[in-house]
Amino acid sequence: MSRHVRLGVNIDHVATIRNARGVSYPDPARAAVVALEAGADGITAHLREDRRHISDADIAHLAAMLHERGRPLNLEMAVTSEMLEIALKHRPHAVCLVPERREERTTEGGLDVAGGHNWIAPFVEKLRDNGSRVSLFIGADPMQIEAASRTGAAVVELHTGAYCDAMREGQAAEAESVLAALKTGATQAAALGLEVHAGHGIDYETVAPIAAIPEIAELNIGHFLVGEAIFIGLGPAVVEMRRRIDAARRP
Repeated sequence: MSRHVRLGVNIDHVATIRNARGVSYPDPARAAVVALEAGADGITAHLREDRRHISDADIAHLAAMLHERGRPLNLEMAVTSEMLEIALKHRPHAVCLVPERREERTTEGGLDVAGGHNWIAPFVEKLRDNGSRVSLFIGADPMQIEAASRTGAAVVELHTGAYCDAMREGQAAEAESVLAALKTGATQAAALGLEVHAGHGIDYETVAPIAAIPEIAELNIGHFLVGEAIFIGLGPAVVEMRRRIDAARRP
């Protein structure tokens, strides 16, 4: 088990604030620099079909800026031909394929890899051949994990939203059950040769049990950090999250 868990900071909701006024600020690229200087290992951005936050121009700017700095961009995107063309053009370090529905506020549930294998596997192949490391955002379901291993993807990112929601709602038994499933899923994925990431809904109170799962190599966290930045600043928020992740891996 590596003691260091990489932290990817999702800067989507910096763009949400910017777009609320239709102006040029706050700049997601500036947020990316602040996050990296505070201890983030990489930057995550989700280019949605409806462009509700991150824009095409943001992706172009982030891809070029992070490449110059030698830091990774993780592009989250739906499994659509439009998004594939964009990813092939910008060649981000990593691409995380996620389910997407226009009516959802945020990504709900994981990708149905088992049901969509014949559609997803060619995307994985094209992205991988173009130089991007491909991750599939899935629930900790044995069938989905096994299906993910057959697509050629290098990584699975386990959806942690149900665990985080149960913790915040004080449903201790439910939280323990979901956490146990995440642990089992991480073990299964690693045994199949997949690198294991996790993300969705993580905050200061929920990060330690997830970061402590031995197979977890990376956490992607965004909404909470952008919210916390309102009160203490983005840099300090990332520093504190980094501290809690590191503490969870100390022997």
